[in-house]
Amino acid sequence: MKKTGTSVAAAALIAVAALSYISSSGATASPTARAPAEVVLPITVDDFRLPDQNLHSHELRQLGDASAVVLITQANSCPVSRNSSASVKALQDEYSSKGVEIFMLNSTTIDKRDAIIAEAQAYGYNLPILLDVNQLVGEQLGVTRSAEVIVIDPKTWKIVYRGPIDDRVTYERQKAKADHTWAKDALDAQLAGKPVPVAKVEAVGCLVDFPERAKIATSKVTYVKNIAPMFEDKCVSCHEPGGIGPMPFTKFEEISPFAPMIREMIRTQRMPPWRADPSIGHFLGDRSLSAAQIKTLVHWIEAGAPRGAGADPLAAKTFVAPEWPLGKPDLVLDVPAFTIPANGIVDYQRPYIVNPLKEGKWLRASTIKVVNRQTVHHILTGYLAQVPGPGEVANESKWGVSLGGYAVGAESFVEPPDTGAYIPPGGAVGFQVHYTPFGQQVTEHSQIALYFYKDKPKFVMRNSVVLNANIVIPANTESSEQQAYIDVPKDMMLYGVFPHAHYRGASSQFFMVEPSGKRTLLVSLPHYDFNWQREYNFVQPVKVPAGSKLLAVYTYDNSVRNPANPDHNRVVPWGDQSFDEMLYTAFHYEWVGETSDKMEQYASFDKDLNQGRLFGMLDTKMNGKLDMSELTGPIGKQFAANFAKIDTDHDGFIEPNELAAAEAGMQKRRQQASQPATAAPAAAPAQPAAEKTGGGQ
Repeated sequence: MKKTGTSVAAAALIAVAALSYISSSGATASPTARAPAEVVLPITVDDFRLPDQNLHSHELRQLGDASAVVLITQANSCPVSRNSSASVKALQDEYSSKGVEIFMLNSTTIDKRDAIIAEAQAYGYNLPILLDVNQLVGEQLGVTRSAEVIVIDPKTWKIVYRGPIDDRVTYERQKAKADHTWAKDALDAQLAGKPVPVAKVEAVGCLVDFPERAKIATSKVTYVKNIAPMFEDKCVSCHEPGGIGPMPFTKFEEISPFAPMIREMIRTQRMPPWRADPSIGHFLGDRSLSAAQIKTLVHWIEAGAPRGAGADPLAAKTFVAPEWPLGKPDLVLDVPAFTIPANGIVDYQRPYIVNPLKEGKWLRASTIKVVNRQTVHHILTGYLAQVPGPGEVANESKWGVSLGGYAVGAESFVEPPDTGAYIPPGGAVGFQVHYTPFGQQVTEHSQIALYFYKDKPKFVMRNSVVLNANIVIPANTESSEQQAYIDVPKDMMLYGVFPHAHYRGASSQFFMVEPSGKRTLLVSLPHYDFNWQREYNFVQPVKVPAGSKLLAVYTYDNSVRNPANPDHNRVVPWGDQSFDEMLYTAFHYEWVGETSDKMEQYASFDKDLNQGRLFGMLDTKMNGKLDMSELTGPIGKQFAANFAKIDTDHDGFIEPNELAAAEAGMQKRRQQASQPATAAPAAAPAQPAAEKTGGGQ
């Protein structure tokens, strides 16, 4: 018998572990069984989007410039996967520098994200592990086992090789050195533009259970019985006459022609337009499809989208988008009309109207309605204590309470029960409006509907923002991470979070960092989508202890792979226009203990909350002090130039009180020089930001 690189005892342990994994996964075949006969191996790969273990999103079709794409199936606890980790690392080391994109793919039903992260750390995987929680990608690829390599040609999206990395690891043994290096041979041929010498080798990993796979052929899912109720619940409110959806989905004849497109939109996570990762938090008004609904809908389409017998449940009803979705308003305000040119760039407009209220009101809800969705990018609102004088601008730095905001898909705001925002009488209502020309000159007449409490609510809703006006996004960089935080001076209840960036925004996460250092991820958008932005309101508000930090972390894709990128060769700064960037996460909260009868006692906490915003932009090490290495970007460099003067205690660091004093001095000098304070990030508006390119632009 030929000797191998492992002992008989070790080989036995590997085999037993493989059998144990297979048993726990629910699979019934033996470890040496071939792929089930009903599995059809595809020639090409359909587009898909999946998050990885770090909640960053990846779409297959955006890798078209790669020399090859490699997917390696993975499963926790599988000894074949584990013992192949060194070969995976070697493949990554050799080919990543040659333009090959390498991912792992976990399509199991039992492995959760935290466990996958722990497995990756334990076995040295330092590459993205795609989380195929709905198993749709694994099903389409014909996956049956872990440790299988799938090599894809990005020019044709054809699979040019599938099988093991090599023959070093099998169920019963490990060899010191492989005799066959099939994956390496395939990549060498692919990079050389030659035919792959061996295109298919039987995989030897642990079986991965796909419970739905056997059911698809015998599925009795029909439109009438299963799909129509799903569309009524999750889709029709947008896809109805007058709704924001581009086409109506109110009967079978309207839905079935779009079935292939619907499947693609779901697999690439473009629809439904809900970006919060389902494994992080629970939110009100969740418009996403459940895992069961996603699989039912995709499998129905793959089965030919059968109608089924009986009357069409949707066709029997009348669907028309209401003028005001929250009902008859108590007050309607007209945003001053504005004519948008057909082309060019329109600066932010900041009109105002005189507040018509003669007595104070408590705001319960609001809806902003626009006429031309294609051109209205966003609308923000704020109360002004004084009517601006002649020639004055209703600048956001002077705003008080927000009356609501607009973005397509986030057009109404409803306060939590018995909670409201107080609008005083008199003064004015200011607007910040971003219009985007779309090839046709139009005049926009937007309106805002306000809904008031009859009786004063008990609790007071407040709003603020974590932002970083110091960001600089490097050119030709696929993943640039930026962050900012804000210190919480008193116990608060956090109700909702509104992440916001521009075209280069790739992902967004929002954390609570408690004084103990414990970090809790509250909201995660692995795939940040500029075209669909909204507030994510918690089903249960989050208690944030005093002394905590609210931390916003964004990644930006300023590369050619970002199809929305206006110019990947440009170094991108903070800016209002969408070709610049923002790191801006608005949030709604209550101070614990505050009621509508005790508002004045809590006003100082808002000031304490917001005055440390600048420090939270610069303190990237999050240690409460700034050294020279952190004073980068346009704002940081201003303070770096005067570091010795700002560091009044001469300890080699700038503390929050020293930075606040320097910032106050800079603002005073600007005012004395009668210059607008455009570079003062602490004066940025504490309003919910919501930008949307209307009409899908």
